[in-house]
Amino acid sequence: MNDDAPLPLADTAPSEQDDGGAPRLVTVADIGGSHITAAVVGMHGSSARVVASAGADTDPHGAGTEILDIWASACRDAVAQAGGDARADAAWAIAMPDPFDYERGVGTFENVAKFENLSGVDIRGELAARLGAEPSAVRFVHDASAYGIGEWMFGAASGHDRAVCITLGTGVGSTFLDHGTPIKHRADVPTNGTVHLLEVDGGPLEDTVSTRAIVAAFARETGETTSVKEIAGRMRAGDAAATRVLEHAFFALGRCLGPWLAAFEASVLVAGGSISRSWDLFEPGFRAGVAEADPACAARLELAASRLLDDAPLLGAAAWLTRSA
Repeated sequence: MNDDAPLPLADTAPSEQDDGGAPRLVTVADIGGSHITAAVVGMHGSSARVVASAGADTDPHGAGTEILDIWASACRDAVAQAGGDARADAAWAIAMPDPFDYERGVGTFENVAKFENLSGVDIRGELAARLGAEPSAVRFVHDASAYGIGEWMFGAASGHDRAVCITLGTGVGSTFLDHGTPIKHRADVPTNGTVHLLEVDGGPLEDTVSTRAIVAAFARETGETTSVKEIAGRMRAGDAAATRVLEHAFFALGRCLGPWLAAFEASVLVAGGSISRSWDLFEPGFRAGVAEADPACAARLELAASRLLDDAPLLGAAAWLTRSA
């Protein structure tokens, strides 16, 4: 099933989970360019929590078999930590970044600076074999969709009919949720529901708002190369250069997303990812950018930082799997 297929996510979990008994255990993983977190999630009615997790770093340019072995090892480690009824050969929901064929379980990773040695590989089959599972038990969901579903079900977007979730870090990930369903092919969302291909000031959005873009802008301003975390810390301390760089970046982000937030009639935008940990600094500039694009949208739009942080894609993947099974 496609990760943007309609899912009854607003429904409660199956009745056997609502009787006060043990939670249903769901095995999930969140794969990034250089790290994997695998987890066992306990689903109980309308609540969920990470029961156990295991993580591992990967070399995105390493041999394909090495990357697959590390991924499978993290999955087995999470199951071992959970104990009880958790099993490595159970159904898995894997949150995976683009470019990826989520139906077939095959990546097309040429020219994206990661996983080039896995391009064209049957990742579903390879992981299933390593976990002792049937290939049909290993399913894939877009990582930003999983993040958004997690926040909509259990976090900062809960209670909103239409929500947009963005993840800010090495790039800008996004998902547009209509009653919990990721929307990718509709006139009121960007192509594929993704904002990273949008343009601002005549160039790609990620040339203005991303880790590399902010670091580069600060270096141009000051001659110093440092991390976004350090730049945010300097902004918090009142540093003028850091403030100019970050206010410019997030004003541009708001101006770029404003028309789409208005068209989608979103009532909340949730910011996740590493940069979002300083969202209180960035929110005013972002809202000002939205206001320039669409004042009415800016006036009604709720802005929130992620409540779940790194747990969001894990809980979201578990919810997606249980509702789409």
